Amino acid sequence: MGKLLNITTALHRKTKRDYIGRMMDEKVMCSKIARRYNKDYWDGERRYGYGGYMYDGRWEIVARNLIENYQLAKNARILDVGCGKGFLLYEFKKLLSDATVKGFDISQYAIENAKEEIKKDVFIHKAQEPYPFEDKEFDLVVSITTLHNLCIYDLKLALQEIERVGKNKYITMESYRNEEELFNLQCWALTCESFFRPEEWVWLFNEFGYTGDWEFIYFE
Repeated sequence: MGKLLNITTALHRKTKRDYIGRMMDEKVMCSKIARRYNKDYWDGERRYGYGGYMYDGRWEIVARNLIENYQLAKNARILDVGCGKGFLLYEFKKLLSDATVKGFDISQYAIENAKEEIKKDVFIHKAQEPYPFEDKEFDLVVSITTLHNLCIYDLKLALQEIERVGKNKYITMESYRNEEELFNLQCWALTCESFFRPEEWVWLFNEFGYTGDWEFIYFE
């Protein structure tokens, strides 16, 4: 069994969120649009998702922390499940000159608009479908704020595939520890399907055979 890490939380906390404003802004309609994972979600209005931004290097610290934590070599093999536009993979490739990076996402828009430097290394694929890779092919598999968007039966399949192809594994999910955080999460989340407390997530990891590390982000 893996362990709880603290790698992504600092980046998550840098964003200020108006929870009530999000809930009152035609949230059902916004959620339906967000779940298409098209241009509106990535580069449209903030009410539909990320709100679009010129990449500013914010994922570098996450990549550095993961490299240090897992002692990754310059020629490491890294897979990002739910890679979006590939910002994290881009930072891995900058820091590890000889690394092999791969990533996939369900969003055609994200893949088509991925960072040019890693565009050839990303493709469209679902996290819950069999990965086109060999057992233990990667030194590290990461999945950051993707898996909670799956229903529980698909979550099981995704975790089992991550377990299969990775020597080391690190995943980050949205979670809550109390009623206030649950309320904030329900107000803010547009695409989340699996709302679990930390202890429930850990129970699921055991049930599904996931032995990697994890982190939870909270909407405090």
